[in-house]
Amino acid sequence: MYYELYIDILFLMNFMMDSLLLFAVKKLMRCPVSSGRVLLGSVAGAVLTCLLMMCPLPAAVRLLAGYVGISGMMVRIGLNLRPGKEFWKAFGLLYISAFLIGGMLQALRPWLRTGSIFFAAAAGAYYLMCGIWKRLLRLGRRQAQICEVVLHSGGKTCHMHALLDTGNGLTDPLSGEPVSVIDPVCAGRILGGEEGGAGIRYIPYRTVGGEGVMPVFRAEQLEIYLPEGGMQFQAQHPIIGICEGNVSEREDYQMILNPEILVSHIHGKTV
Repeated sequence: MYYELYIDILFLMNFMMDSLLLFAVKKLMRCPVSSGRVLLGSVAGAVLTCLLMMCPLPAAVRLLAGYVGISGMMVRIGLNLRPGKEFWKAFGLLYISAFLIGGMLQALRPWLRTGSIFFAAAAGAYYLMCGIWKRLLRLGRRQAQICEVVLHSGGKTCHMHALLDTGNGLTDPLSGEPVSVIDPVCAGRILGGEEGGAGIRYIPYRTVGGEGVMPVFRAEQLEIYLPEGGMQFQAQHPIIGICEGNVSEREDYQMILNPEILVSHIHGKTV
């Protein structure tokens, strides 16, 4: 059985797909390379693919050269990465991106009758894939900011998950100390259901949704266990605010930490 292979069409399709994949990996890994170098890597991948198709090689050799050799060469030339941790990370991302774009194009296959529509669909799939990757990375970074905390007050202890939020700049107007916020359920546990009792006062706060006042109290101690590096911090007599509702919609954390609490009035040690 014989097939007609148009080498120019094969080159253009491979060049386009290789360019989209390398630009996607470049964006994900923030590689400091120029667009010209990425395009050079795409040209190398397309040329090598055409040569591989024309050479009478055993199937195993063709498979190894195509999936490992050419892809590795594209990463080496297009992203200027030498074999190592970053190289193999980029190599893996290249194939994951190819899988995502390939799946999107496969779903649109019945409508891809002409080359121009295929190119437009491939570009659309690229931007959609970058949006998905961006969302996943954002969720990953947010998850990495969640840590374990233990709050002590009035002889009671409450274990919680906390989000270290760099956007939390709430401070006590009287002392200037940072204020971390917990949800009302945890506040009830630590205060014994006496949120309006002695030691509670109110401070003003401002959010995107408006302004208001928040009840706060001074706890005895707050222990913070950061996931990276095994660091433990102890904040003595921190000021804790009580939120009106849950601080997390999915309830995956119960406290929002003010990052300034790691700088002021704390003593850190490695555990």
